[in-house]
Amino acid sequence: MAFWKQFILSLIVIIAGFAAWVFFAPGAGDMMRDAGIPESLVSKIVPKAEETADAGTPAGTQSQRRGQGEGRNRGNGGRNSAILVATEAVVQGVVNDRLNAIGTGDAIRSVAVTPQASGTIREILIKSGDRVKAGQVLAKLDSEEQVIARGQADVAVRAAVEKSNLYHNIKSSVSRMDVFDSEIAEQGARLQLQAAELNLARRNIIAPIDGIVGIVPVNIGDNVTTTTPIVTLDDRSEILVDFWVPERFSNTVAVGQPVEAMSVAKPGQVFSGVIEAVDNRIDAASRTLRLRARIDNSSDELRAGMSFSVSMKFPGDKYPAVDPQSVQWDSQGSFVWQVTDDKSHKVRVSIVQRNPDFILVKADLKDGDKIVTQGLQRVREGGAVRVSADVAANGEVATQ
Repeated sequence: MAFWKQFILSLIVIIAGFAAWVFFAPGAGDMMRDAGIPESLVSKIVPKAEETADAGTPAGTQSQRRGQGEGRNRGNGGRNSAILVATEAVVQGVVNDRLNAIGTGDAIRSVAVTPQASGTIREILIKSGDRVKAGQVLAKLDSEEQVIARGQADVAVRAAVEKSNLYHNIKSSVSRMDVFDSEIAEQGARLQLQAAELNLARRNIIAPIDGIVGIVPVNIGDNVTTTTPIVTLDDRSEILVDFWVPERFSNTVAVGQPVEAMSVAKPGQVFSGVIEAVDNRIDAASRTLRLRARIDNSSDELRAGMSFSVSMKFPGDKYPAVDPQSVQWDSQGSFVWQVTDDKSHKVRVSIVQRNPDFILVKADLKDGDKIVTQGLQRVREGGAVRVSADVAANGEVATQ
């Protein structure tokens, strides 16, 4: 069959079906009015249909039907014209009240210990996991040459002292210049002794801070230089956590604010701390701000290098919160239906944040305002509505 024939046949079937619905469906006129069809057009179609339908109906039946309808309208006090809806009250919601970020922990003090002189390791006095104090000897280098140099310097000091004392005792027999030279020689010898003692002391590798010893990567007999790491010491009595926050929080965060952190190694356990430092600039590439939190670790449960989930609480910005089902859309944007004095009114809203249970909006709404959540299909501007306290099990407004 040709396409134009199929089109004409389909058009005839649609027109016939519409005519049958208008002539035989009760309340067709009301449904057409609700659909927005002009009253002038409805009045031309529906009366003809009603007259045709009533032509085959006994007069008594017609009168009885009209009487029953009028009786129901009088009994309901005109309430049948009001649309049945369900509403929920507007509540206050908060946005940007919590910050979550991922950070990396580090010991509050961490030092990679290196020798102050080159040489061969003769003795290692610590092992991994030991707690050491500042000034404690960790390892020793060979020091025979330094011991000899110190002995030579000590002998030179004694000789210089004796000569200086002698010249002072016989000032009358020697010139003042000889006495002065002996004093200078004594001072030089003492300085040489101090240098020899310093070189000898540097053969001991000393802990610069209190801390816990990491893995020792060297062994006795290794030849080391001033750049060779001997061991790493961590003071982890407190843990520093560096993390980055979005740019919008730059004017909200401050030093001293409380933070909470959870480690992957300690799931469910929350560690409290405070903001230790705030960076002075926003990273141009990521548009984030670097923060540093200090967390107490007196129980020694945390380690440097751990990853942390850090959270912070803020007062946040308050907005009206409405049910997600209440937000509708038209050509001008989003809106909700507000019920005031049993009348429905359209209120324009701007969505701020979507959540599973509610939507935060920017609108002229206050706490307690009634917003239509069900029965929205037939609500019109300024139309009468009737709020139902019962909701059917399927989520629709109960109509009985």
